[in-house]
Amino acid sequence: MAVSELHKFTLDNGLRVVLAPDPTAPVVGVSVHYDVGFRSEPEGRTGFAHLFEHLMFQGSESLEKLAHFRYVQGSGGVFNGSTHPDYTDYFEVLPSAALERALFLEADRMRAPKLTRENLANQIDVVKEEIRLNVLNRPYGGFPWILLPPVLYSTFPNAHNGYGDFTDLEQATLDDCAAFFDTYYAPANAVLTVAGDLDVDHTRELVEKHFGDVPARPKPERPSFAEPPPTEELRGSHHDPHAPLPALAVGYRMPDPINDLDSYLANLVLAGVLSDGDSSRLQQRLVHVEPLVTDVSASAGLFGPFEARDPDTFSVTAIHPPDVTTDRILDALDAELAKLAETPPGEEELAKVIARWSASLHSDHDRLLSRTLALGSLELLYGDAALMYELPERIAAVTAEQVSQAAKALRPDARAVLVVEPGQGGAQ
Repeated sequence: MAVSELHKFTLDNGLRVVLAPDPTAPVVGVSVHYDVGFRSEPEGRTGFAHLFEHLMFQGSESLEKLAHFRYVQGSGGVFNGSTHPDYTDYFEVLPSAALERALFLEADRMRAPKLTRENLANQIDVVKEEIRLNVLNRPYGGFPWILLPPVLYSTFPNAHNGYGDFTDLEQATLDDCAAFFDTYYAPANAVLTVAGDLDVDHTRELVEKHFGDVPARPKPERPSFAEPPPTEELRGSHHDPHAPLPALAVGYRMPDPINDLDSYLANLVLAGVLSDGDSSRLQQRLVHVEPLVTDVSASAGLFGPFEARDPDTFSVTAIHPPDVTTDRILDALDAELAKLAETPPGEEELAKVIARWSASLHSDHDRLLSRTLALGSLELLYGDAALMYELPERIAAVTAEQVSQAAKALRPDARAVLVVEPGQGGAQ
């Protein structure tokens, strides 16, 4: 789809709308992105954004509990929601004939979710069980996205566990929920995206019909989460009773994703040079040549790229045998980064990584759900949904020198090192 076929407008209540027609299949994707994630949680309410995401599925003032599920699935569709550092999204993909049904459902809960003591107590238990399943009772649970930030960052928004803390979750009240909804779930704090088999004029009429009378509320002022970068190496450790082997996560601050996008993209390419495929530098050195680790990866963004505003994190993670020390791995990592800082990657090496990135983006955005969510999140974070179509070319424009500069910034005195100690112990 051409960028020119994107249609954007704003309702009187402040809701921003993105329409992206694509008639190739008789399906539509509908998403609503709210400008609130776990970095916006107040101190003492760890995991509240995640908890509230669950509550938004528990009915509304006009629909009983589970009605949303039945209407979407009864139409042959799928739905879900997720909480990210800087936003929370809700979405459906369903046959295009059911478009109005999806718009009604999203407008209905934007207007007034059903907040009851029963629903709150039930969803606190659900979130706690989710934490047990995905973090507490799983090997390497929360590694590195929960465990690394408290070492790299010092402020509550950036360092706390956004998935949820049992003590804080249990203290949540209905008043907390009502205040959170009133503050952050205003139409002016959201982006509605509709993509797929749609008629633009008709869809606009449906959007105005269902969302136009959602009461307007002031858009909350979004604070900056910026904090000074480290001036020395920071270290921390975590004991994981379920882990069979030691693990290591190294975190660095990245350039501002929004205001310095080209430098940010250079970090994406650097991650590929370091760990994408068996021929990548860290795979070759740490897995095949020395070998020091059983698995290694580098990533731009703890949740992947384009998921957060500043600050965002570049991470290198490794799982290694007990007889390999942390410092041996760090020395090898530093040596590879120093090589890249001194000598930029060659033309063939760079082209291979960029080709993989471009193919991955095209493949991902070919799926209607991924495309709908990308358009919505980029509109929310960057103010530019069309950036989705430009990213392959922007990444292709990254130069070897920019990758070298990105490697140069990953210095030992500007990083955090997290050591995961396995259940049976192990040399570090």
